[in-house]
Amino acid sequence: MVLFALLISAQVWAGIPATPVMTLYRFNGNLDMPYYRIDTFLKAGASSPAGTLAQGTSLIPCLVIRNGRPLTDKKGTPYVGFQILVDSRKASRADTERFKTTVKQRQSMSVNNHHCDAGVQYVINIRNLYALEKAPSFDPPASGKKTPSQPQSELDGIVRAFHNSPQCEGANRRLIGRRAALQGGWDRFIRDNGSRWSGAALQRAKHLDYTLRTAIFEGHLDRGCNAYGACERNIIALSIRNRARGSCLSRQGCRAEGDFQGVSSKVSQYNIWDAYLTQISGLTSCFLRDDLASGSSGAYYGKLQAMYEQNLPNVQRILFGNDQDLREIFPNTSLQDIKMMRHYYHAPAMGKCFPNQDRVEYMSGAVARKGNDFALIANTRIRVDKKTQGGYFFRDFVLKQEPDRDAIKIVDNYPGFVVDGRKVSLRKASNCPPYGIPRGCGFREVGRYRKTPNWLSAGKPMEFTCRIRDRGAQCQGPGTAKTAKVGGICDTEMRPVTGVH
Repeated sequence: MVLFALLISAQVWAGIPATPVMTLYRFNGNLDMPYYRIDTFLKAGASSPAGTLAQGTSLIPCLVIRNGRPLTDKKGTPYVGFQILVDSRKASRADTERFKTTVKQRQSMSVNNHHCDAGVQYVINIRNLYALEKAPSFDPPASGKKTPSQPQSELDGIVRAFHNSPQCEGANRRLIGRRAALQGGWDRFIRDNGSRWSGAALQRAKHLDYTLRTAIFEGHLDRGCNAYGACERNIIALSIRNRARGSCLSRQGCRAEGDFQGVSSKVSQYNIWDAYLTQISGLTSCFLRDDLASGSSGAYYGKLQAMYEQNLPNVQRILFGNDQDLREIFPNTSLQDIKMMRHYYHAPAMGKCFPNQDRVEYMSGAVARKGNDFALIANTRIRVDKKTQGGYFFRDFVLKQEPDRDAIKIVDNYPGFVVDGRKVSLRKASNCPPYGIPRGCGFREVGRYRKTPNWLSAGKPMEFTCRIRDRGAQCQGPGTAKTAKVGGICDTEMRPVTGVH
């Protein structure tokens, strides 16, 4: 009876959502970010850091209340207290499950307000925190159950030997600095294996490994081994090839002709190589390890290995082959256009916008108030409602990205709370074409709107044709040869563009 009474009480008292687990992140920014003592911040603002935290550190934020008000800067941006959940400098495999468990707990938790406990001593700028829900990623420990693979070529054999080497394993022991650690691992592997393979073959294998890593993780992993996904990976590899052969620009990561490694891992160009993003993906992992296709994580690693194997022959020809190879891999397209394609974008991943929705605001960080209770509204969108003293009533603008559309729901999670009016602009969305693609394609119904990149008008969209064995999204079975078309005027997923420098 007591348990039943507690359940009824919990249903009557709704509260507001607890603050989510948030991650310290600034794309391609400094690794270390400052935090401040509360008393120092009260006197001098964000002028004298007490220390730093590394990108990828996950926190549980709260609002520090002083003199009846939350701590903010002059523009109303909260500087929040925090409890460290995972310190990215010290993280280990055990932190992965702890992170996932805490995220779920916070998502189902209700509270009266977001006030900090008395013991909180430090604050950090909320604008550097994002509710990303991505757990730290580590490869499983060696299981000892190895199924040696049969290399398709000498270069493939070298790449697989690296993935099974201690040099590769050492690159992923820590979350911090994985991009540099992978490069260091390859450098050591090449030095240690100079008597086993030629220097030229070792260098080519390194470039092949980097290109395939980028092609796999830049593409849509859920497509697996279907024909569209495999063609997409070929196109990504082609963009890398064209940036390193014939047009070697330092701003695109190219240090010398044929520098596929430098091009493919340039953070500003292929953002999956960002310091934080490498912490939550398998991009720098040893995913071709012989023992990873079995065990509890076997399905995931088996799929990555199958995607690698599916694209390996074509990518090797794209990087190191001749014009005839390019013609055969990308038929029905002029060779000049093939070799000029250096840019593409994935429209669903571009900036989200909602031109048909009124009064939608993105809140990087703001405070909402209801009497003496304060709530943190951060890294989320809201629907702005009626104006009142000090700001606006509001509701949550909940977005779920479905394969062909944005599913939107308006939810009143903070009834009676008023968001700080200084953080509300009421600007209408602009430059938001349907699906994030230029004019020229008609749609009966539009499922989403996206921003377009600023360089788009300098080139022309391309459609690539690939003839590939389709093994489906789960990469099972021998598959069937299919023709896939990627790009062109009406492709709402991937947009290769030629003629942009």
